[in-house]
Amino acid sequence: MANENYISSINADALFVPAKAATVYAAHENSLFLGGEMIPVVNAPNGVLQVPEIAKDVTVDQISTATNADIETELPTFTKNTITCDLFAARSVVRDLGNIDPNEVGRALGMAVSSKFDDSVMNVLGDLTAQEAGDAAGKGVLDVSDIASAVQTIRGAGETGQLYGVIAHTEYAALMADIGSTAFAGGDLFQGQALRSGFFGNIFGVQLFVTSRMTDAATGVTNPLGAIFSADAMRIAMQKNVDLEIGRRTAAVGNDVVANLHAKCGLIDATRGVMMINAAT
Repeated sequence: MANENYISSINADALFVPAKAATVYAAHENSLFLGGEMIPVVNAPNGVLQVPEIAKDVTVDQISTATNADIETELPTFTKNTITCDLFAARSVVRDLGNIDPNEVGRALGMAVSSKFDDSVMNVLGDLTAQEAGDAAGKGVLDVSDIASAVQTIRGAGETGQLYGVIAHTEYAALMADIGSTAFAGGDLFQGQALRSGFFGNIFGVQLFVTSRMTDAATGVTNPLGAIFSADAMRIAMQKNVDLEIGRRTAAVGNDVVANLHAKCGLIDATRGVMMINAAT
């Protein structure tokens, strides 16, 4: 039958299973960060995660073989960073009238939760080391030289690991025009549709992604162009990954369908990343 995928919330079991599957799938496919490819995800069962910021320069003794001196006691210095998980939730009401596709309900809720979570990560990116785009025209349009300058800043601060870049969608055309080639186009290196479709190049060792989430409101930065960072710049504390719950709502003659996520992205070391901003502002 043409409507066999459409069910009533009277049968909560039939609603729950496909809706939850669609919620989890859509959330992870829609998010740049929930998969942990760019920012490591660490389980935090009690909702609180403590992450040390290990000093880049640690005192180490170098002793000649001709010297009989003992090694001095030197402990690596670190700064403790506490990340407390936030709750992200989206709710829909499914009435008993029927003709509801649970996949569409789950997809909408999953995308809503993951989009809000990505916005919260963008806010953390806004706290990275600020650096103005220095193009000759002075218009603040992102170009390849700005990527190189950001990499220089990060490497100069002692970071040697893999770098990732998240570029505002408003800068994508200008950056690709400056590259002048489609040879940097992305492939199937990543899990999740947002990562696969968003990946557009590897420049100076930086894996670059384009996103519409990098805005003034999300980052807290005026006219953000993009951010480049290493995995050690941030951590995501994960108490409970994307889930779905259904509860009876008598007043609505139906069920509440609630997607939820208990997580938080926290800044660990701002010098391991750069937020590129418009030089004209």
